[in-house]
Amino acid sequence: MTLRIALAQLATRVGDVDHNLALVLDAWHDAARAGADLVVFPELALPGYPPEDLLLKPEFLEAVAAAEQDLARRGPAGTVAVVGTVGRVGVDEEIGDGEAADPDGWDVTVSANRLRNRALVVADGRQVATYDKWRLPNYGVFDEARYFVPDDDALVVTVAGVPVGITVCEDMWSDRGPVEQAVARGATVVLSLNASPWHRDKRAGRERWVTHHAATRDVHFAWVNCVGGQDDVVFDGDSMVAGPDGTILARGAEFAPELVVVDLDARTDEVPSVALGGHDRTRPPLPEPVDAPRLDPVEAVWRALVLATGDYCRRNGFTEVIVSLSGGIDSAVTAAVAADALGGEHVVGLLQPSPYSSGHSVDDARALADLMGLRTHLVDIEPGMEALDTMLAASLAAEATGVRAGDDQVSVTEENIQSRLRGVVTMALSNATGALVLTTGNKSEYAVGYATLYGDMAGGFAPLKDVPKTLVFELASWRNTLGPAIPDNTITKPPSAELRPGQLDQDSLPPYEVLDDIIEGYVEQDLGIADIAARGHDERVVRDVVRMVDRSEYKRRQAAPGPKVTARAFGKERRVPITHGWRG
Repeated sequence: MTLRIALAQLATRVGDVDHNLALVLDAWHDAARAGADLVVFPELALPGYPPEDLLLKPEFLEAVAAAEQDLARRGPAGTVAVVGTVGRVGVDEEIGDGEAADPDGWDVTVSANRLRNRALVVADGRQVATYDKWRLPNYGVFDEARYFVPDDDALVVTVAGVPVGITVCEDMWSDRGPVEQAVARGATVVLSLNASPWHRDKRAGRERWVTHHAATRDVHFAWVNCVGGQDDVVFDGDSMVAGPDGTILARGAEFAPELVVVDLDARTDEVPSVALGGHDRTRPPLPEPVDAPRLDPVEAVWRALVLATGDYCRRNGFTEVIVSLSGGIDSAVTAAVAADALGGEHVVGLLQPSPYSSGHSVDDARALADLMGLRTHLVDIEPGMEALDTMLAASLAAEATGVRAGDDQVSVTEENIQSRLRGVVTMALSNATGALVLTTGNKSEYAVGYATLYGDMAGGFAPLKDVPKTLVFELASWRNTLGPAIPDNTITKPPSAELRPGQLDQDSLPPYEVLDDIIEGYVEQDLGIADIAARGHDERVVRDVVRMVDRSEYKRRQAAPGPKVTARAFGKERRVPITHGWRG
């Protein structure tokens, strides 16, 4: 039996129920016009993922329930839809007893932990079945146990004569349980609804599980994901269908919405299940399914940053952004990401030289602005430095310290004053124009505290927050393969904050190749000092870096959000106490 299935890879928005409903309905009608028997939508497509504490608001739950009713009423006949939504445990239902909640018994005043992460099956104007997520992730960026309770009852429905099992996201990441139970009940096609955040190397793990389930259980396995940026995560789409031999039959685009339609030569085993579909229809021919080409790994990071930055701005009502351009690699890459996300005409470059800025800093910043089509303003911060010297002289003298350390030296106080002056100027322009300030720090800097609170950390979004410094250079070189964007001198000159004469980053930090490997071991892999040193590093250097990472937690708690691109980002994924006595 040929089952025509559509994977609706949508850019849903958290909390925008009306928008999400419109997306689902449009894709459902498109799937029906393509002759699909079945269309599958992402996890929590109606509320958006992750809804977090919106789930504690009764009005929000009521809006989602109303959208479900609209969906059934306005969907096309003949094509079955499986849609991610929020379910509620019935008032008389024992949690975890494996029984489905009665929709007529829902209590709209339920609180967290009385909710289900639900897949709703809708066909021919009716809500006909539900499946509630079995495995609730509570690690990394996930916190589903805060809101949902699991169920352990498999669901198989017959669509156009084909038994179809339904699972949700984490259900797939195990050899035993939900997928196994669906196949045991006779499913020959298994669906997986997902809101799976992206990071480097994530695709390989997903594909391993998809092809494993398909091949070991002799089924077709359809995996659909959402797409778009949501605060500190980004969803990449990359939906896929695998055949019983483990071959990928079709795949959606990365970092873009798409409706993937594919014909499956599926078995029609007789099983007791809810029977749907099977309407007579004239099906338009489909083109040969195409496995979307894999992006270069560095390009994939660039696409993720552009998508995350653009969505954060647009979804929060910002049409323009401000980037403080130093002539260095981080601000250049941040500005280029913003220009690709919003258009160069919507990016303002703010040049703020000090007496310690090299001549090429302003030149390199202007060259970048010309290449990317940015508007620029130049504000010399030296008068502000002099004013603060005067303002602080008496107080600092009384404390037996000073702003300036000497004629040829610069104190830490003065270094931070420069950074904070730039923050004041940048935020003043933001206040005057309504543009969002993008901070330019990278993961390496955030890790060791090589950033100034209320200075270069000032802003609303940090595109490079989870991008190690070595990767920043790779991104710059890759972006230039599309056409001149980032000046060669910006890429080749030694990194420097330029807060004192002749300053270089490696005056106080190990080479970035060493630093980034230590940070990866300590932050992303939770390795101890001895294990990191065994990777080929001087143990004293490792201890110094670990100490800097530990001492900088208070800064990171005050940092702007930024998109996750590595296996473990600062923020939700790494919850280390600011105050603690452990010294590894």
